[in-house]
Amino acid sequence: MILQPDLETLPHHRLRALQADRLGEIVRFAYERVPLYTRRFEEMGVKPDDISGLEDLAGLPFTRKSDLRDTYPFGMFAVPMSEVVRIHASTGTTGHPTVVGYTRDDLEVFATVCARALAAAGATPGMILHNAYGYGLFTGGLGFHAGGERLGLAVLPVSGGSTSRQVDLMLDFRPEVLACTPSYALTLAEELARRGVPPQEVPVRFAVLGAEPWTESMRKEIDGLLGARATNCYGLSEIVGPGVAFECAEARCGSHVAEDHFLAEVVDPDTGAVLPDGEMGVLVVTTLSKRALPLLRYWTGDVTSLSREPCACGRTFAKMSAVRGRTDDMLIVRGVNVYPTQIEGVLGTLAELTPNYRLVVTRPGTLDELRVEVELTEMLFRSVAAEMLSEDELDAHHALAGLREALTQAIKSAVGVTAKVRFLAPGTAPRSQGGKLARVVDERRLD
Repeated sequence: MILQPDLETLPHHRLRALQADRLGEIVRFAYERVPLYTRRFEEMGVKPDDISGLEDLAGLPFTRKSDLRDTYPFGMFAVPMSEVVRIHASTGTTGHPTVVGYTRDDLEVFATVCARALAAAGATPGMILHNAYGYGLFTGGLGFHAGGERLGLAVLPVSGGSTSRQVDLMLDFRPEVLACTPSYALTLAEELARRGVPPQEVPVRFAVLGAEPWTESMRKEIDGLLGARATNCYGLSEIVGPGVAFECAEARCGSHVAEDHFLAEVVDPDTGAVLPDGEMGVLVVTTLSKRALPLLRYWTGDVTSLSREPCACGRTFAKMSAVRGRTDDMLIVRGVNVYPTQIEGVLGTLAELTPNYRLVVTRPGTLDELRVEVELTEMLFRSVAAEMLSEDELDAHHALAGLREALTQAIKSAVGVTAKVRFLAPGTAPRSQGGKLARVVDERRLD
């Protein structure tokens, strides 16, 4: 289903014209209203009228998360607080949180792009949406709540956590649509399986998942365990929240960027040069319609590529590939760039392993060591463990030597790093409680 076909299927030339008009407006608005942009334009000797076309955008500097932290709390807001009707913020675990404001019109845009994501996933008016994204300062819960209502869904605002209670509600209320993180979808699926509920009896038909990177193998696992069709939704709070880009159920191959509201570029992470479609780089986004917090060339840190090939769904919006990782959570192990999703992709090729894992990076001496900790399936675990084994005993079990060697070689081939492998008993790897799941422990930072 296409929520707004008049916009989502615009011919390319008309879409570019719309973007150019909106870009000119937002550049002028940001220059006049946001001191940081006023100062930067004047330092460069640039006036808003100098940005007369989309090609001129590349001449502007990037806006980074540090700019939001340096102007904490409201220094990047372009409207008076009397026009701000909602505030979201990050957790601030690495300094000041990033603060995001919304006008009423901004919230309408937010609800619309989330409604588009739900519609693209297969949701239709009259369905029930089980919304297990976190409510509060995190944008996911309220974003999908408003998007569900905008589409005409009955929204069940469960938020994250209390997994057993969530499964009770799913079985009682029979929601057709689920919205949460991919890792939490697996947590819910595991609880349903533990209760003996087969996939064909799970009511969910469509799962709209986001807020963390995931792989095709993880999608296959979720599809199979829930008996649903899972699609990706991409977003970040600084831009608006979820709904910046979303997959369609027809293709499930890349997420359509809502280009009438967000102008996307992919740039070289080292030089900042704009890259052609198809090449991997850092996603940079300019908001085209946001008033409370307009952002010009915002450096997301997410590594992806863009494609403008025709899509089976009929949308003409460019598609971004699945996020390979982030430049700021990318691991560098012995000089090699390693993204957690690369490891996750390898794990998904081995049927003896579950998608639940953790990466631990240490530096016991002068060299980095990468340890991959991953759960065995219940079937394999039972076959090697007549009685409960300790972690060390399980890790050294002779029957797992072949699997350990195969996984070690597969990781080496995929990422160029030799990793230590530790097998875990089912249910012992970290689980999501509704929010983003931290899969990486970098103990080098604690030394």
